[in-house]
Amino acid sequence: FSTPFCKWQGSLQNENSIKLAADTSKRFFEAKGLDLQMIEFLYLGHTIIQPGSFFGASWAANEMGLNIPGMSISHACATSTNTMYSAALAVETGNLSTAYCMMTDRISNAPHIIWPNPQGPGGEVLSENVNMDNINRDPSTGTGMLNTAENVAREFGFTREEADEVTLMRYEQYADALANDRAFQKKYMFPIELKSRKSTLIISEDEGISKTSKEGLERLRPVAEGGIHTFGSQTHPADGNTGMIITTKQKAAALSTDKVTVQVISYGYNRTKKAFMPAAPAGAVQMALDNAGIGIEDLVAIKNHSPFIANDLHLGKVLGIEQSRINNYGTSLVFGHPQGPTIARLLMEGIEEAVIKGGGYVLACGCAAGDSAAAIIVKVS
Repeated sequence: FSTPFCKWQGSLQNENSIKLAADTSKRFFEAKGLDLQMIEFLYLGHTIIQPGSFFGASWAANEMGLNIPGMSISHACATSTNTMYSAALAVETGNLSTAYCMMTDRISNAPHIIWPNPQGPGGEVLSENVNMDNINRDPSTGTGMLNTAENVAREFGFTREEADEVTLMRYEQYADALANDRAFQKKYMFPIELKSRKSTLIISEDEGISKTSKEGLERLRPVAEGGIHTFGSQTHPADGNTGMIITTKQKAAALSTDKVTVQVISYGYNRTKKAFMPAAPAGAVQMALDNAGIGIEDLVAIKNHSPFIANDLHLGKVLGIEQSRINNYGTSLVFGHPQGPTIARLLMEGIEEAVIKGGGYVLACGCAAGDSAAAIIVKVS
């Protein structure tokens, strides 16, 4: 499942993301009539520390009512890709039979860290805004993430007109997921419950999505002088969580209510040249395709994390993919980016798209901080 994503500083801004994810996961198991005790190991994917993060997966398991071990995984925007792959690898090698992947983050009100610095001028402390400082500066290059997108746009000759055209397409694709009273989203989305002493707030759909139009996009100014990206063609920070059971083929068949099999097939990774982050996914995708022994033409669904529209433009150009094949039914550019759970939600949407099309191979990929990327391919039967 994926919860709705809420734009940062919205309804989830004061919720501990780990506790909320554990509470939501427990509710999901109860709603589906699933036995929590089948879980042997918990993989916690998150990137923004919360109170209690030191205890990570073991605390998350305890909040779900489980006394099991686990581990935390953090790889910026590719966190969920690596979380799901790690769980699949453990099952494939026989180290365990059933794992639970809990992927969550709260970008709102991210922590501000202070380190003692006795040797500084007058003992002045060292400090970091965990979210904003790292978005605006990669310590390896000194470059902010927006600049990496503009670097890719310049090198590959992407224009403002292309950026606006594909951005509008992404909003139209997301609108398809809202048709018929959100019929598509309801296939995988599970509501959030926020309880207080006096009431319970239920969040059943994405919060903070902007409306757009061709004319509206054209009116926006580029964020960087001479660039192609506006506030319309890049994502917004968000809060939310996802959960996924990864188990053996036999156990999955027993748990499935619709007799659909989803098998993890392959994984790929890449690191591109410095300060060109949106160019990284293409290499990871090619590695995953080669490991699976298939080509781009064999994919029935392609989901790409798009913090900037340059991500989709680059993937399409380098791998020869029509933009209309990428990110049907939604993308992080539109519904927001909580980091830890983002690509897991994209994969779930890709799986549901494949089911509609009668099955096939699904790709979910995305860049990550440090000019890196990860990709995962599953087969829906």
